[in-house]
Amino acid sequence: MSAPIQIRECETVADFDACIALQREAFGLPDQEISPRRHLIVSRQAGGWTLGAFVEERMVGFVHHLAAVKGQDIFGYSHMMAVAVDYQNKGVGAQLKWAQREKALAEGRDFIKWTWEPMRARNAHFNLNRLGVLVEGYADNFYGTDYGSDYAGQVDGPPGIDSDRLFGSWYLRSNRVERAAAGELPIDEAAAARVGIPTDWPRFVSSDPVGAKKEMLRVRNEFKSALASGLVCAGFDRHASQPAYLFYERSKIDE
Repeated sequence: MSAPIQIRECETVADFDACIALQREAFGLPDQEISPRRHLIVSRQAGGWTLGAFVEERMVGFVHHLAAVKGQDIFGYSHMMAVAVDYQNKGVGAQLKWAQREKALAEGRDFIKWTWEPMRARNAHFNLNRLGVLVEGYADNFYGTDYGSDYAGQVDGPPGIDSDRLFGSWYLRSNRVERAAAGELPIDEAAAARVGIPTDWPRFVSSDPVGAKKEMLRVRNEFKSALASGLVCAGFDRHASQPAYLFYERSKIDE
């Protein structure tokens, strides 16, 4: 029987160095894109924290939580989560996110925000269907051109691709999130609008970079149009050949 996973706050230089190693392993990021040790340490001093998932002494995942302020509101911003390759699809990410929610609630917070790539179906399913996140905003080229391993070597124009991101809103005390925590969040497929995405985005980018850039523009325009009409994205259809984001009128979302 494998050793249990323990979730605890990262406190030591060794802990933060393990976070850096996991960023390289999980994402294949170049050094310029990695959150360095000093950033993680300073963030902790400023009110943020990093939770690590450990199997015995080995870190197999982490989530980095920033303290965020907007006007008079103080909330959480989840900057990054990474899981070791051999521990992916084993529930480590879910353990980290629910632990993050518990710690944020203990601090008196009720909202966490983060971003993810709109073309990543697995992330969409996890965030929307498993955690009960809502998408209320879309950012064009949020980080500047992505040069990660999935986007290197395009032959048409400059290498890389726009780093569009969805803004996820996690209302920690909502009925929707409470139901997700209990594993009881159903997916209503009778959506007011749908925005489809490719089934295998990394392969698409590699095989047809020109087509991939056009597809990103289509998704960008359709997503922003749905949001501008007053709809909220609150689900993801994992259809094998036609995965799609699902949009609803806010009044019909169980908040």
